[in-house]
Amino acid sequence: MYSEIHQLKAIGLNKAQVAKNLEIDVKTVTKYWELTPDQFHKVQHAGRGSNKLKKYQDVILGWLKKYPDISAAQVLDWLKEHYADFNVRERTLRRYISELRKKHNLPKPAETRQYQAVQELPPGKQMQLDFGQKKVRTTGGGYTTLYCMGVVLAHSRYKYGKWSEKPFTAAMFVQMLLDCFEYFGGIADELVIDQDKLITVSENYGDIIYTYEFEKFKQSMGFNVYLCRKGDPESKGKIEAVVKYYKGNFAPNRLFADIRSWNQSFYDWLDRTGNRNIHGTTKKVPADVFLMEQKYLRPVPWISVTGEILTRTVRKDNTILYRGNRYSVPLGTYRPHYQLMLEEAGEKIRLIDQDTGNLVAEHTVSLETGKLIQNNNHLRNHSMKVEKLFENTLRMLGGTNQARAMLEGIRAEKPRYARDQFILLKKLPALYSAEVILEALDYCLARKLFSATDCHDVACWFDRQQNEAEPYAVTETNVPQFLKVKAEKRDIASAYSHLTGGAR
Repeated sequence: MYSEIHQLKAIGLNKAQVAKNLEIDVKTVTKYWELTPDQFHKVQHAGRGSNKLKKYQDVILGWLKKYPDISAAQVLDWLKEHYADFNVRERTLRRYISELRKKHNLPKPAETRQYQAVQELPPGKQMQLDFGQKKVRTTGGGYTTLYCMGVVLAHSRYKYGKWSEKPFTAAMFVQMLLDCFEYFGGIADELVIDQDKLITVSENYGDIIYTYEFEKFKQSMGFNVYLCRKGDPESKGKIEAVVKYYKGNFAPNRLFADIRSWNQSFYDWLDRTGNRNIHGTTKKVPADVFLMEQKYLRPVPWISVTGEILTRTVRKDNTILYRGNRYSVPLGTYRPHYQLMLEEAGEKIRLIDQDTGNLVAEHTVSLETGKLIQNNNHLRNHSMKVEKLFENTLRMLGGTNQARAMLEGIRAEKPRYARDQFILLKKLPALYSAEVILEALDYCLARKLFSATDCHDVACWFDRQQNEAEPYAVTETNVPQFLKVKAEKRDIASAYSHLTGGAR
């Protein structure tokens, strides 16, 4: 490459032209553009930073021999820990360690997983299911992604599948699984599948919680489910090979026009090739073995699966998500993992309880996104609680016109604190007689003192007057002292004198 760069440079090409002719980056051309042969020789034998690492070679070799599985990242950390002046990039160190391993025959031990062959399952025992996706060419010259569901009977290796233009929903999956049972003409005892969100809501420490659609379908059909654990794809190796077969044999170089004709071509391919070729392991034709296995499949019970069954999980704020918006449900609806069925009816959506079938909420669909659509009857009704407290307080104060006027005045002047004011007024009957309370209410109403604390203080003052030897009537001259306190007014002359230090 160095020679070719300088040959093209010698005939007058610039750096960009050289990079284009050699199909290399222009930065690479720049790197070697001005190098003499001697300089290039030094660069070539610089070992990409190996000179810096040579003084650590014995240490690194010692670690590689003692800990064969040690990683380059850990070696880098140990070198930084033991040598304060160490300054080499991890990529350089990684290459250097790789060269040391080759030179001194110190390969990193590979963890080889051991597999064990299993006996063939009896007919009708198990079917396996998996999903895949494939980018295919369209008749218009572009590309589109198709989603595939594959199913295989474990005994006969008889296959089924279906393709979709959209990612699968739980309702689509249930419908496609029902189509699969009809295609097979029966149901196997067990379905093996990954822990997919279409199937499960939660693993729940082994007590699997399935999605509503799948749980209902499973109970109706009466089959068992074996969920593969994460990181254990070997439990369904047969179906993984099948999905790979669909993507690698049927789909390549096939033009996509529409999903209907694509699926029809796929079924024709299954009949012609997928289920007619001799299987590499069993050495039998799946279609022939299936004729025997079909007798062991259980009949498909009739169930109605019309339309898409949509569900929505109720969130903690008592809303559900639908097409980018939040729609409210009545306060108190939320509980963990609770889902509602969603029915689309024109411009409206209806949220229905799955167990009782009762209508929980109904909303008009918003054409905007990011909005909160909330019915008024779903809001917390604070006014009902305050109104109830109003009535209870009025009853405890004797139900008089004065008491009602006081409570209404408080609610008008102090709406934010009405609840606290009413609670304080409810304590009056336990402290004072009905006569004292009535006098206190009259006094406060006459002076428009709509305050529970003022009313409480006035009642306390009247109560003390009644307990004295010679009670006397309240007049303007003997008003309670706390009610006639006035702020002191200072003469402006004294204020000026104070500010000027007495000077005029």
